[in-house]
Amino acid sequence: MFTGIVQAVGSVVALAPKGGDVEMLIDAAGLGLDGVARGDSIAVAGACLTVTRLAGRRFAADVSNETLARTTLGGLVPGSPVNLEKALRAGDALGGHYVTGHVDGLATVVTAQDDARSLRLVFEVPDSLARYVAAKGSVTLAGVSLTVNEVEGRRFGINLIPHTREVTTLGQLAPGAVVNLEIDIIARYVERLVTARAV
Repeated sequence: MFTGIVQAVGSVVALAPKGGDVEMLIDAAGLGLDGVARGDSIAVAGACLTVTRLAGRRFAADVSNETLARTTLGGLVPGSPVNLEKALRAGDALGGHYVTGHVDGLATVVTAQDDARSLRLVFEVPDSLARYVAAKGSVTLAGVSLTVNEVEGRRFGINLIPHTREVTTLGQLAPGAVVNLEIDIIARYVERLVTARAV
């Protein structure tokens, strides 16, 4: 479980084919890997990965073909920046919202424009996910917990304040860019409860 509050921006060091999938090596200098052990979870661009080995300020994780195909991780190359967050521990502050690190789909940037000191972004999502996005609700984009400003069909808008632009990869987004999207877990359970009750 995560909060969507990015703790550092790391970078992909290497992608090594391994038995049909990939081992990803990530430089996490700003994250601080003290207390991280093999088997722990770290969100990488919003996708929950399991640490398989540690090497100084770097960690490795195996990335399955499923994850490579359904997230932006399949398009990463050495040097790609990635948002990083260590798993939430009991007693930690919950600054964002509950995030699982299970990517639901991809969101595409439609427009990006300055709005005073903020960056205003409009995203488009697949039909199957649009119904879960609500005005003033939460979404996770590339591992960042954000508040939805408004929704219109398959599109929704968000604002990035200067701090978020500076400490995450989202400040570099331009129209056409694609990011990992995780809908609010509460929306998923509400739909399940309503559907079950209607049967």
